[in-house]
Amino acid sequence: QVQLVESGGGSVQAGGSLNLSCTASGYTYYMGWFRQAPGKEREGVAVIVTDGYITYYADSVQGRFTISQDKATHTVYLQMQRMKPEDTGMYYCAASAGYLSSSFKLAPSKYNYWAQGTQVTVSS
Repeated sequence: QVQLVESGGGSVQAGGSLNLSCTASGYTYYMGWFRQAPGKEREGVAVIVTDGYITYYADSVQGRFTISQDKATHTVYLQMQRMKPEDTGMYYCAASAGYLSSSFKLAPSKYNYWAQGTQVTVSS
């Protein structure tokens, strides 16, 4: 059983930046970030393959958000820049122990382990 502990988040004005971090208690194959806005379904934001450096991003954050990792500590980071009000939501770190086909790498239902979530609010 892998446990995830995330930190970061908070409030920022549009155009600003925030950072999130998440540490896993053990090895996982993928780690990433998902978010859920009020009244909306949870969606994938960014995922990284922990054995390498391949990354996947949602179209809505491509070019603004960057996911990175520290393999030695099983920690992933999400650097969020040029933030928009539509980035507001609860952000969750998640991990998958097994391989996922390309169609499912940003699919929340395919991830086994979840952190508690942290609120991100972007004001206009």
